[in-house]
Amino acid sequence: MLRYLVKRIIILIPVILAITVVLFGISKAMPGDPVRRMIPSTLRGEQYELARAAIEQRLGLDKSLPEQYVRWLNNIVLRGDFGYSTMFNRPVKDCIGEPLINTIILNLIVNFAYLAIALPVGIKMATKRGSLFDNGWQVVSLTTYSMPSFFLGLSLIFIFGIALRWLPLGGMPNATILSGADYYFAWARHLVLPVTTLTVISLASAIRYIRNAMIDALSQDYIRTARSKGLREKVVIYSHAFRNALIPISTVIVFTLFSLFIGSPITEHVFMYNGIGKLLVSAVRQLDSMMVIILNLLFAMVNVVAVLFADIIYGLVDPRVKLR
Repeated sequence: MLRYLVKRIIILIPVILAITVVLFGISKAMPGDPVRRMIPSTLRGEQYELARAAIEQRLGLDKSLPEQYVRWLNNIVLRGDFGYSTMFNRPVKDCIGEPLINTIILNLIVNFAYLAIALPVGIKMATKRGSLFDNGWQVVSLTTYSMPSFFLGLSLIFIFGIALRWLPLGGMPNATILSGADYYFAWARHLVLPVTTLTVISLASAIRYIRNAMIDALSQDYIRTARSKGLREKVVIYSHAFRNALIPISTVIVFTLFSLFIGSPITEHVFMYNGIGKLLVSAVRQLDSMMVIILNLLFAMVNVVAVLFADIIYGLVDPRVKLR
């Protein structure tokens, strides 16, 4: 197990380096001039050029691209310095803390909600294969799977925010005005629409994946043997079929856990939710290249680590796989 883990980590090092090179190159190819946004609009002529040269020297933009890349990577690895945000005029690490926490809160509720629905529904669809329940949920899953998140989000805003006026259109509760129970109640009201949108969008693929895993498990010989012994159907389904169906489902669960740290740019932007996804959209619009690099690097690292953990968990739950 330890040898396998060390071997996988060594293999991931060139992958991570390649990711950093690609992200750095893409950010430098972005059009626009982010330094100009940091210079006061009142400066003209020589003062403007002096201010520009000072900012470029401070950010290391007066160096060649290879030197900038080495300096940037060295600052991240050795100093924990993620660079400077031209959008906020602050270090990047000081700007991502609150949005990251907001995204984790949102995704924690979404993941709990869609797993709580997808697991029982997917299992019942497999046991009632071909029934009205199974066909109905397949239609629902196909519909929601093909539905853009911004369309669903805007529809919910129109229905519950504008027409019925039951819920806020978006944004975040104001901590300077509200406090105590009122603040948390406002938080809950602001979370209803984005949570509903992300839950509905996530349900489609999860339900079908769980259904197919259960159908495959229920078709095995040991299930026929268990039924021939006279075991109750619930025991056959949950103690035999579901335990073995968990082998492929474990991958979904692992990626669900790691998705806590990944924002939903479109949904968060539609609802003006101050999460990591909305921050990425704002950084792209404001040409904040360093913020774009760090956020995409965060998403890439989360996916890389999730794949590693999924492989390990798969090897632990499936006795046929040996981690060597």
